[in-house]
Amino acid sequence: MPLETAYLAAVVLAALVFAYTNGFHDAPNSLATAVSTRALGPRAAVIMAACMNVIGAFLGEGVARTISRDIIVQPQGTDGLTVLMAALVGAVAWNVLTWYMGMPSSSSHALIGGMIGAALASATSVRWSGVATDFALPMVVSPLIGGFLGYAVMLAILWTFRSASVRRTNRQFKIAQSVSAAAMALGHGLQDAQKTMGVVVLALIAVDVHSAASAPGGDGYDVPLWVVCAAAAAMALGTLTGGWRIMRTLGRRVIELDPPKGFAAESTVAVVSYATSFIWQVPISNTHMITSAIVGVGAARRLSAVRWGVAGNIVAVWLATLPGAALVAAAAFYLLDLALPG
Repeated sequence: MPLETAYLAAVVLAALVFAYTNGFHDAPNSLATAVSTRALGPRAAVIMAACMNVIGAFLGEGVARTISRDIIVQPQGTDGLTVLMAALVGAVAWNVLTWYMGMPSSSSHALIGGMIGAALASATSVRWSGVATDFALPMVVSPLIGGFLGYAVMLAILWTFRSASVRRTNRQFKIAQSVSAAAMALGHGLQDAQKTMGVVVLALIAVDVHSAASAPGGDGYDVPLWVVCAAAAAMALGTLTGGWRIMRTLGRRVIELDPPKGFAAESTVAVVSYATSFIWQVPISNTHMITSAIVGVGAARRLSAVRWGVAGNIVAVWLATLPGAALVAAAAFYLLDLALPG
């Protein structure tokens, strides 16, 4: 029993480390556009994003249920904890690698890739139907929606303000960006903090710390308050450390941003994040969303405004995320299975 408790504590700690890396890795999503257009100073943007991440974490549990219920079959006992630990190792390793490269990638997809890789390496079954409907479909559709909506919103802004002074328009949209950036950061907390919560709940149920009546799919399913608080705090702490490498890629290298473009991209991501969290309760990648929205916004003025080479490199990292994290998680499972007492 003490060994099982130690395993559980280690998995919970690893989940919080993942939330921390999610914060500093995905912080540029809600900071890059506002900082690069000088709508917000770096310090104000980081503090704002961290606060909104925390608030967002308390606004729902739907995505946490999906992560807990629909990706892999509930793992049991210490073997199940090993599966979850390996999944988290894969996700954290991928986050750190892509952060070091300065390339935006999806922490959500890294986590799900890690869960699939660890499950395949063990006796745990993957719920392929859930992966298809709750992961693969949103993965493909959400960036397309982000690009289209960003394009449409930017066209509407260009038409509405076609006769206005550029300087005055930029000044007004700098103010509006404070709101849209905060809304996007709230959506990030709403989406991504729940993914950490879902893994922790899986770990608690695996060793019967969380009651069976509260298991995913049961009528009494819930996320314990301490799990919500811990996930929110870890993500906020990660956000406060920033992610300046990735911020340069999103804020400057894809297109040259100005306040109207930043507002259009941020508003698009916020709307889609709320819809997927509250209505469909499926995980999406805010990284994919903001990148595709930025591309759509840039293309609204002219296609040549988008640096397609940089965008192509980002897409390549996206495609590599799930198999890359899965391979690391599978290797981690084999090593942990050898090293840890059965």
